[in-house]
Amino acid sequence: MPRIFAHRGSSAAYAENTRAAYLQGLADDADGLECDVHLSADGVVVCHHDATLGRTSNGSGELREHTLQQLRELDYSSWKGAEIPAAYGEIGEQLCTLTELLDIALGAGRPVELAVETKHQLGDDPRLEAAVIAALVERGFDPATRTVGNVTVSFMSFNPLAVRRLLDLVPASGVCQLLENNRSTPLLAQVQDGAFEMLDAGGVGIGGPGVDEVRRHTARVRGWIAAGMMQRVWTVDSLSDALYLMDQGVTELTSNVPAQLRRELMAQSFC
Repeated sequence: MPRIFAHRGSSAAYAENTRAAYLQGLADDADGLECDVHLSADGVVVCHHDATLGRTSNGSGELREHTLQQLRELDYSSWKGAEIPAAYGEIGEQLCTLTELLDIALGAGRPVELAVETKHQLGDDPRLEAAVIAALVERGFDPATRTVGNVTVSFMSFNPLAVRRLLDLVPASGVCQLLENNRSTPLLAQVQDGAFEMLDAGGVGIGGPGVDEVRRHTARVRGWIAAGMMQRVWTVDSLSDALYLMDQGVTELTSNVPAQLRRELMAQSFC
């Protein structure tokens, strides 16, 4: 059975990157929780995918221009249309800082991995990776072992510059170079070229291609696996994709529907 990460939490059930989605991810027996992080205006690491607020909240503008208190005043859940169980908190409690997410994982009572993606959609912010590590260290995280209590943490980015900063902070075994097919601008083409360069050189312990990238570059991905690099593929919501990826040697799947995917794989006698 591959290890299954809940993508932005169990985000098919509840709004992505919210307390409810993460708690549901644990209830769904996900092996890990994946999150995206940005810095607020006052330097707090918060879980949020987009650089702007409009898609997944009733706010507007750039996240980095809002303090944590301003961000907490927004509604991150109603757009999803899912009723939040009382045990998962009120609407006003759904935004998570990274340390709050760590506390959720620490309370799981079993081994859990956090997969933390640093986001740089508005241009490279060299402060972010150090802020992520500092926030975790305040909760007792050991960068050398990448652990605190029952939680192991790995770190990811599409931005090769961010990945290089992470490699200076934690062992390469816990650093993932993400990869997607986005060459719509010269800058994005440069980022993708840099990601391939990092992966081909074996500079990280984990590769993070999307499903489509694995299909486009199957031989290349097989080569990374043969060289000993783990592959954590996103976003895997169908049994057919999961079976294809496992056949290539992929051992970690990131999914919006972790419980469903596990049930379907177990029905195929992958146990």
